[in-house]
Amino acid sequence: MSVQSAGAVQPLRPSLSGEIICGDALSVLAEVEPRSVDLVFADPPYNLQLDDTLYRPNQTKVAGVSDEWDQFASFAAYDKFTREWLALARRALKPNGTLWVIGSYHNIFRVGTALQDVGFWVLNDVVWVKTNPMPNFRGRRFTNAHETMIWAVADKKRTDYTFNYRSMKTFNDDLQHRSDWTLPLCTGPERLRDAEGQKQHPTQKPEALLNRLILASTKPGDVVLDPFFGTGTTGAVAARLGRRFIGIEQDPAYVALARERIAAVEPETDLTQDGCGPRPARIPFGMLVEAGHLRPGDELFAGPRGPRAQIRVDGSIASGEHEGSIHKVGAAVRNTAGCNGWTFWHVRDQAGDLVPIDALREQMRRTLAV
Repeated sequence: MSVQSAGAVQPLRPSLSGEIICGDALSVLAEVEPRSVDLVFADPPYNLQLDDTLYRPNQTKVAGVSDEWDQFASFAAYDKFTREWLALARRALKPNGTLWVIGSYHNIFRVGTALQDVGFWVLNDVVWVKTNPMPNFRGRRFTNAHETMIWAVADKKRTDYTFNYRSMKTFNDDLQHRSDWTLPLCTGPERLRDAEGQKQHPTQKPEALLNRLILASTKPGDVVLDPFFGTGTTGAVAARLGRRFIGIEQDPAYVALARERIAAVEPETDLTQDGCGPRPARIPFGMLVEAGHLRPGDELFAGPRGPRAQIRVDGSIASGEHEGSIHKVGAAVRNTAGCNGWTFWHVRDQAGDLVPIDALREQMRRTLAV
């Protein structure tokens, strides 16, 4: 890992490990080599617009965000800054790269509009539900117990962005992972504090949050860029998971903390993830018929006593009055909105046993790979 000042490298190219650049986010982002980054995670200024000091019921002061970097003269100034860094982040991303950006109700809606305006395509909004949120001390509003993350791809025409679906399903005890993530705030030994016990950074994010999104949307060796690096949570998690990173931070004190923190990280020795690899080749059902794995007139079975369908020459199938693709006809005979025809329909093998047609698709994939 190395620490550089803005302007030291033109263009800035991802290293074999990690780079922390001390400088202004907009200036350094402009130096990043175009189309060189796989993922951007951004925790930008929230523009909290706090007018008054906030006190607890016991009259102790709440340690909110009062730093200069979170101050903007107006919403227009904040919007201009947001569009500038988002456009530069999109320029740095590979065409199939993705962006995660986190915010609170103060800013996330403005950020969402801006990212769509500069060309990002929204894939999900993910809600981080906090198990230990800060109470609403004045009792005038609901306790603000969540933050919102937007996940977006740089080019809406691309479907080859990284999403480790199987890995995240395994992570979630074989249930499809949802867009609400329940995690605690950054506390305990993970929270960086000074000698007096004060927080070193007001909005340090928990490593578990970064762990989950990096596992979900990158592969080992990918490059993760964080333009608002703070004390280096993104870099620490990326280093542990075998990803490269570029961190941009304008505060030298935060850079020093991040550098010390990341130097102590011990990388995981086994980075294998379930289903984390190239997407399997797309095999339309018609290709199985075309290649002779199935023939027109052959029957498909929805289980031993289920409906049957007949294969046609163009790869469509017919079952009674229903005709169309394996998915469409499967949904029709089940009377459901959708159906995975690959696992619903079966054929008989040479022993007379029923096997899903998905087994034939996998066989053809292996043949094409060879």
